Amino acid sequence: MSTAGAPFARIVVGVDGSEASIEALREAQRLAVPLGAKVMANAYWDYPQVYTGYVMMGIEGFEERAGEILDEAVKTAFGGDTPSNVISNLVRGHPRESLIEASRDADMVVVGRRGHGGFGGLLLGSVSSALVAHAHCPVLVVHTPEERPKDS
Repeated sequence: MSTAGAPFARIVVGVDGSEASIEALREAQRLAVPLGAKVMANAYWDYPQVYTGYVMMGIEGFEERAGEILDEAVKTAFGGDTPSNVISNLVRGHPRESLIEASRDADMVVVGRRGHGGFGGLLLGSVSSALVAHAHCPVLVVHTPEERPKDS
């Protein structure tokens, strides 16, 4: 949690470029405005565990591509006019562990229900379910508009 007397609240958002993470960015901003909070749009990247094999094949650019995805997601979420309280961060590390660590200094973590990983049939993604279980602050799991239940 942020310390007493901190100049602003911090809402950390996990961004992977998926529709769910873009909606999470929008929802975090809706919450941040009346609270005067900063929105930390965090994208995570790391080299694959078989990185040496990729180097031998000449494949690189993991960090650069993650940065492009983050920039595209922020632009999509806010229509190219990024609010001044939104700060983009590119972080090397696995999303699950890195977001749990980021939750130590956050007032809230916001993530999409499902991102670009795992099996599509899971009800809650592995990152969001790990955060719900292990975060050090409140967690908001956001559904994309088409995933929201219909009124009966």
